[in-house]
Amino acid sequence: MENKNYTIKDIARMAGVSAGTVDRVLHNRGDVSASSGEKVRKVLDEIDYHPNMFAIGLAAKKRYRILCVIPYYIEYDYWHSVAKGINRASQELHPFNVGVDFLYYHHADKASYENVCAQLRKEMADAVLIAPNFREETIVLTDYLESKDIPYAFIDFNIEQTHALCYIGQDSRTSGYIAAKILMRECKEGQELILFLNNKKSNPAEIQMQRRLEGFMSFINREHPRLAVHDVILNKEDAEANRRTLNEFFTTHPHAVLGAVFNSRVYQVAEYLRATGHQLESLVGYDLLQKNVEHLNSGEVSYLIGQRPGLQGYCGVKALSDHVVFKRPVTGVKYMPIDILIKENINFYFEFE
Repeated sequence: MENKNYTIKDIARMAGVSAGTVDRVLHNRGDVSASSGEKVRKVLDEIDYHPNMFAIGLAAKKRYRILCVIPYYIEYDYWHSVAKGINRASQELHPFNVGVDFLYYHHADKASYENVCAQLRKEMADAVLIAPNFREETIVLTDYLESKDIPYAFIDFNIEQTHALCYIGQDSRTSGYIAAKILMRECKEGQELILFLNNKKSNPAEIQMQRRLEGFMSFINREHPRLAVHDVILNKEDAEANRRTLNEFFTTHPHAVLGAVFNSRVYQVAEYLRATGHQLESLVGYDLLQKNVEHLNSGEVSYLIGQRPGLQGYCGVKALSDHVVFKRPVTGVKYMPIDILIKENINFYFEFE
């Protein structure tokens, strides 16, 4: 059909319904019979109708609120990058009467996560962006959101058995598989592998680590089934305790020269290596924290896997606003690239301008 600017009255006349019915269909306000709604949507398809989104934002009386549930962060850490992406999306959505607020919890702290889930129930929200931590507690939260018809999206980690509007983040198993594949390129006969962990593998707080480990170990078990693999559990906060742990480990395991870290703290191992002069043949970790990048450039870290946290936060908020405000379709899964960074290409890397 010839392209032109159609008014609500034009669409109502073509569909044989009232202008009020068209308005309710366009803004998803309900109180429209199935037959009338079908007539309006058929006309909209025929004329390839695209509403003026800026005009909708200016004219809408409703104000929208998106709540973002993420861990507390410090400057330049992983979650700081997520928050920057969220804030960028918030600035773009401000003209459309969309407000974005944060609720914070302490990562791997079950009580803190439960508290923020309880707080969310007391808040008014049109949509929720969640960086999930504990699986069962997250499912309880999403059951509540679904009972209230509040759409939600996940970033960083996906819990498939829920009914999230979308997931935006890496394929965690695949990233673990790739981490093993690039690390084991350096493997020689007789060498041993160290998995540097912040908690035991069974810890319910480590749902992200567990999925990365699944992918990592699937490669190891297939390609290097006889490889000796050691777990070393480090303290998140106590560098001196980590020094003692690593001193004892390397004294008794001289052939353990390949290492993998499955979170943002590869710098903990790298700082020990720099301070003691100890060397690993190869060390892989996650995320482009400033300290991680410094150790990549100085050689203690061999590879970093980037997952574009700022873009995750940005796309998460935009997806929710597309669904709630602009009534656009949203893709159920948007995987982030699995970026493999080495010191030769790190200076050319950026998420988005």
